[in-house]
Amino acid sequence: MAADSVSGTVSGTGAERLAALADERVDHRFKGLPPDADGLTVGELAAQRRNLFSGGFTTPVLALSAERLDHNLRLMETYSVRHGLAFAPHGKTSMAPQLFQRQIERGAWGITLAVPHQVRVARAFGVQRVFLANEVVDAAALKWVSSQLDADPGFRFVCYVDSVRGVELMDAALRGAVRPVDVVVELAAGEGARTGVRTEAECAAVADAVASVDTLRLVGVAGYEGEVPDADSERVRGWLRRLVALAVDFDKDGRFGTAGLDEIVVSAGGSAWFDAVADVFAGIPELSLPVLKLLRSGAYVSHDDGHYRKITPFNRVPEEGALEPAFRLWAQVVSRPSAEQAFVNAGKRDAAYDLDLPEVQVLRSDAGERSADGVAVTGLSDQHAWIRTDEGVELQVGDWVGMGLSHPCTSFDKWELIPVVEQDGTVVDYIRTYF
Repeated sequence: MAADSVSGTVSGTGAERLAALADERVDHRFKGLPPDADGLTVGELAAQRRNLFSGGFTTPVLALSAERLDHNLRLMETYSVRHGLAFAPHGKTSMAPQLFQRQIERGAWGITLAVPHQVRVARAFGVQRVFLANEVVDAAALKWVSSQLDADPGFRFVCYVDSVRGVELMDAALRGAVRPVDVVVELAAGEGARTGVRTEAECAAVADAVASVDTLRLVGVAGYEGEVPDADSERVRGWLRRLVALAVDFDKDGRFGTAGLDEIVVSAGGSAWFDAVADVFAGIPELSLPVLKLLRSGAYVSHDDGHYRKITPFNRVPEEGALEPAFRLWAQVVSRPSAEQAFVNAGKRDAAYDLDLPEVQVLRSDAGERSADGVAVTGLSDQHAWIRTDEGVELQVGDWVGMGLSHPCTSFDKWELIPVVEQDGTVVDYIRTYF
């Protein structure tokens, strides 16, 4: 498996497996797809360019906008280049190797992931650079990572360490490995935050523990500013400056002096404060080695119509562009028990609901699409959405209801095969997920 020296794109087995996704047979496993497509390959179905509304698709069905997906990919590529950032978008959002590849083709350094299973998916499809934003202490997982590193000189893997005990467990599992595992000390975003080392003195102790073993190599520092308590611009930037100062102090102390190291990793960046990351990382001083300023935002790929629409940094810097929500969940009215009440056949099994309820955006009937003014989701059951309608709203059993979703991470995970739809309703591709 060979890696491109610039973008990390792959040839060989990974590319072959990506191509082979088109050969998977369509059947009962994939909800929303046309029943008469059973037995076709995904590629054959895509080649038919069916219409989402007249081509036999059944509701509920989740659609991903082809145009908006491409726009979001291009926008974050442009943003990263403009601000001198390397980009490793968080793959846990989509767990879709086709999207991983498109992100890499759009200049991504690699893919960020959260747990070892996700790394296995990425590696199966040829991802050559992985940043694991977690400490790994599972011996079986560490041995597998080590086997990947030993077998493939082009594979780059970096993960967190956030405790001396974690370093001890990692060392015990990795003894006998040919290549050390690259690690970054995770600085916690403050008391009450999630994972990470709470103080700079404790960070130094973890770094010393790494230096005492041959199985690990300290290559930088990292963290997640989204966990800053009572986050606002000042607090987030204050924590990011602490992270940069930690890298500077480690460099002055010679902690990154390991033979063979050619860059220092400084990494942060969710989907809410990447403008702050760009600003603070722009001020990283010259260190003994070049600095890889690694941004890890992931929700941008589909964006959303709820939580991330409200908190995206592009609201603060509109001159830099705007992400576009790319998901729409289509369901049908299956009950209209009163003038104020309707039920559609999509619920918790189909729609993200952990942050916000779906937002009704458009109604569709034989007469065409119309405004969804006066129509709102008030609750979700397992397989139904509760719909409230204002007086006089025309909504009949059988009408299609198009809904925007909040939180991409819990939208992708409910669908194994997602139609990619052009603005006129033509389905041009299908995205396979692996949760």
